[in-house]
Amino acid sequence: MNLPTPMTELDAPPASRARANLLKRLADVVCLPLSRINAFERAMTADLLADMLREAEPAERKKVAHRISGLAEIPATLARLLLRDEVDVAEELLLNAATLSDADLLDCARLMNLEHRRLIALRRGVSEVVCDVLIEFGEVLVLECLLKNDEAKLSTGGIEAVVALTRGDPRLTTMLLRRPELRPAHAYVLFWWADAEARRAILQRFAVSREVLQEATSDIFAMAAAEHWQEPLSRKALQFIERRQRNRAAVDRSPYDNLEAAVAAAADGLSREVAEEISYLSGLKPMTGAKIFTDSGGEPLAILCKATGLPKSAIRALWRGLKREETEADGSPSGALERAILVYDMIAVDRAQTVLRYWNWSLTSALTPALLRAIRDGDEDGFDEYSAPQKAAMLAFSKDFGR
Repeated sequence: MNLPTPMTELDAPPASRARANLLKRLADVVCLPLSRINAFERAMTADLLADMLREAEPAERKKVAHRISGLAEIPATLARLLLRDEVDVAEELLLNAATLSDADLLDCARLMNLEHRRLIALRRGVSEVVCDVLIEFGEVLVLECLLKNDEAKLSTGGIEAVVALTRGDPRLTTMLLRRPELRPAHAYVLFWWADAEARRAILQRFAVSREVLQEATSDIFAMAAAEHWQEPLSRKALQFIERRQRNRAAVDRSPYDNLEAAVAAAADGLSREVAEEISYLSGLKPMTGAKIFTDSGGEPLAILCKATGLPKSAIRALWRGLKREETEADGSPSGALERAILVYDMIAVDRAQTVLRYWNWSLTSALTPALLRAIRDGDEDGFDEYSAPQKAAMLAFSKDFGR
């Protein structure tokens, strides 16, 4: 029995000249100006062309994609078909078709793969809604392209999502710090897990003076005092704005004569009780103080000392009280302690107070039972219902609650 001879490349049928030319002509018709073809004729031709492209070779589809990429209005059937194609074909439109709609891009982002989303992130003028969907996938390669894209528009929600993702990938932090959309609420949360260089950048950029606020509200303090500070909304805001950092009223209830005495006591060992007392005397809530004292870097201690008018030596006293090493294994000074002292020297008192009060406001002002429950349970479905300080608290304390 004679078996048939296998077909070789030499025996394969030649590419159809008719099909290649027909695809080209149909693409030419689709690209005709409105003065030469009406909308119905264009739509009919586009439907016919799309039907042929479904069975065409990738090289043929790529040629058509290149041909129509410059159109002011790409027929929806063609855009959808070619954007859902392999990346070599879709790339022609994703990089060169300026008129693709958000609907087209969202469809491609949701249905296709990482490389398609990376190309979308490289486009000029990526809208907020498209950026939000790209961020949802949490793909570092895509996020890097998006953060480097100066013409991409990131929403507040998108920035918050990226801030949370930086905890798992520090490479994103430097790029995020370049974004103009980043606000103090985002930066002061990011600070807690940022490295030393990023922390320094955050303090240099966001540790601003409150002088304008203080001048604008100088007469409001007397009004609030006359009302015995009973209105909670204005009281909380004025506590952020006022010049005085220490809590004078806390001294009357404290076992220590002043903040300096509490810090001196802490040098022998910083117990929870002493840490809470220092927090109260510094005008902080205990949770903010706990975050500062448990931070592995020295920068928050420096901010606390500078903002409250403590001398530089207080940093070393608190350092010893926390039982931290003052030297490295090779005998050189502790890098973390040196960074703390550098921050103390570089930041002005008023700016240090801004940072400290922002931490106190953003990390504790809205720690309601519902928020604490959301932090513990990882319930982010209702994230948008929380205020800015609530979101800041959720991000900063999620790790502390086992998230």
